[in-house]
Amino acid sequence: MPPAASAHYRIERKTPASYAAAGAACVLVAVLAAIPGFAGRNVVEELIFVYYMLALAQCWNLLAGYAGLVSIGQQAFVGLGGYLLFALTIIAGLDPLVAILLCGLIAAAFALPTALVVFRLRGAYFAIGTWVVAEVYRLGFAQFKRLGGGTGTSLGPEITNQVFGIEWIKSLFDVRTPAARDIISYWVALALAAATLVLVYLILRSRRGLALGAIRDSEDAAESVGVDYFRVKLGIYVITAVATGMIGALIYLQNARISPDAAFSVLNWTAYVIFIVVIGGIGTIEGPIVGTLVFYLMQRYLASFGAWYLIVLGALAIAVMLFAPKGLWGYAAGRYGLALFPIRRRLLVKNQD
Repeated sequence: MPPAASAHYRIERKTPASYAAAGAACVLVAVLAAIPGFAGRNVVEELIFVYYMLALAQCWNLLAGYAGLVSIGQQAFVGLGGYLLFALTIIAGLDPLVAILLCGLIAAAFALPTALVVFRLRGAYFAIGTWVVAEVYRLGFAQFKRLGGGTGTSLGPEITNQVFGIEWIKSLFDVRTPAARDIISYWVALALAAATLVLVYLILRSRRGLALGAIRDSEDAAESVGVDYFRVKLGIYVITAVATGMIGALIYLQNARISPDAAFSVLNWTAYVIFIVVIGGIGTIEGPIVGTLVFYLMQRYLASFGAWYLIVLGALAIAVMLFAPKGLWGYAAGRYGLALFPIRRRLLVKNQD
């Protein structure tokens, strides 16, 4: 009698497409990093916009798509990061690049007490609560006279023209000071977008990612198997606050002007981000990438139509929710079995004699 076959099990998450995507992503990042060497200033500025919208979308997707925290108040941390940048550079005299890093850490300190308030709410009440908190932040910063009060303020050339590395960039690319500043902002934006994507991917592949999936499906069921859902959600909320605060600081370093209404705009920093995630595919890493590209193209070619631009955005969002509720990437992934950033675990069985 031949010996009975023994089954060996292993967990597999990678796919052939994911290996190809990893290699292509490394090449793409290298190419994008070199773009300032041969592209015009307009291209650089437009790509900066794409990078920080992508990073914001990944943060919101991590909150809503995986942790179930549907926030419509993420503009609180965008505005907070922007105002902290102005405070740290104008009042404290720090270099803007150092200030961007500190903005993330300080945003985390603000996120902790904010979470203790909004986490008492559930569902739609949580969403409205985050919006109210953002409005409190807006009204609070409007009272700081040294930062312009309700009308806002600007960064002077003594700050924007003295960013670390700007003289080296001027000599390397033979450009004027404004263009050199844009190149530095471009590289920082690319680094933040890439780091945010990698961070989200690593979180979702970890045990915390498994806990997020369980919490999203049922908090009670997750708690019954030992998941501390409050701690997991708090950790994700703080992590996204750090990233969003740094992104907000970069946005307003690039703009060089800030005001409460612009910094805490629900339309610019939350509504558009929700649109990106919804049309791309909520609950996927690839979805915000697709959504950002679609949003950029629509803004690039339709923004000049005024109110019709917003009508088209709304119509597209409704159409996607009706006919592709998982988003454009979700539809393509379900139809063709694509997974460029696989996070699901598959149990493979290999029989051996």
